[in-house]
Amino acid sequence: MILVTGATGTIGSTVVEALSGSDDRVRVATRDIKAARDELTGIDDYVAFDFAHPETWGPTLTDVDRLFLVRPPVVGVDPIREFVDAAARVGVEHVVYLSVLGVEKNPLLPHRRIERRIESSGIRHTFLRASFFMQNLVENHWRDIVEHDEVFVPAGAGETSFVDARDVGAAAALALTEPGHAGRAYDLTGPEALTYSEVADVFTEVLGRRITYADPSLLAFARRMRSRGTPLPFVVVMLGIYTTARLGLAGRVTRDVETVIGRDPIDLREFVADHAGSFRR
Repeated sequence: MILVTGATGTIGSTVVEALSGSDDRVRVATRDIKAARDELTGIDDYVAFDFAHPETWGPTLTDVDRLFLVRPPVVGVDPIREFVDAAARVGVEHVVYLSVLGVEKNPLLPHRRIERRIESSGIRHTFLRASFFMQNLVENHWRDIVEHDEVFVPAGAGETSFVDARDVGAAAALALTEPGHAGRAYDLTGPEALTYSEVADVFTEVLGRRITYADPSLLAFARRMRSRGTPLPFVVVMLGIYTTARLGLAGRVTRDVETVIGRDPIDLREFVADHAGSFRR
C-alpha cells in the first residue's frame, strides 16, 4: 500500500498519475474526498486526512507500507515531524519526501528540519530536492502573462533551473516502487538554467506574441499579489523563492532526473508548448 499526501496538488497529482500503472495499491490522503474523486482516477482508496487533526492519522496510516510525503506551505514543521513519528510507530517501511534544492546548505529551512526527523526515525527514506516547478508559471503567474504579456516576478537577473512537476512525479513513483533508492537524496532540476528574461523569450517564441520580463521590486510584487487576494503567508513564500533566484542561488543544474527516470528532463519550451492553451488570451 502506497499512501500519497498532497495528492491533488502540483506534485502529488503527478505522483498518482505515475503510479497508475503500478501493481501496488494507492491510497490518497485528502481533506476533501469528493474533490479528490473528481480530480483523480484509478485510485484504490481515499481517506479523509489533515495534518492539523491527528485523529485522522490512524485510519490514514493503517496498512501503509510506503509513503509519499509533502509539506503543505500552510502547515508548520511540528505536525509534519509528529506525523513522521506516527508513521514510524505503525511500521511504514519507506518515505519519499518532497524537499527543495539546496536544503542541505540551510539548516533553518523547514524542509531540512523535516529531513532530519525522517533520518532519525529509522524509516528508509528518499529525498527529492526539487528546483522551481515550471507549473508555478501556470498556477501563479498565468494572469500576468495572459492579461499583461509579461512575466512579473522579482527575480532580478538570477537564473533558475526550472523542473517540470511531471518529471518530479515520475521520479517519486520510481523511488516508491523500485529498489535502490533508499538513503538517497536527488537534486531534481531541468536541463538548463534560465534568467526570467530568457523565460520571457521562450514564451514569445512558443506563443507567437511578445512577452516581456517586468522585473518588479519585491514590494511591487507583494502589492500586486495581495491586491489579488493572495494570502500573505504564500506571498512571503514566493518572495523567499524569488530572492533566492535574485541572489544567484537557484541556477544549479544536475542530471539526477535522467539518473532516476532514464530520460532527459522536460525543458521549458516543451512545457510552454504543452500548456499553450492556458496562456492564450
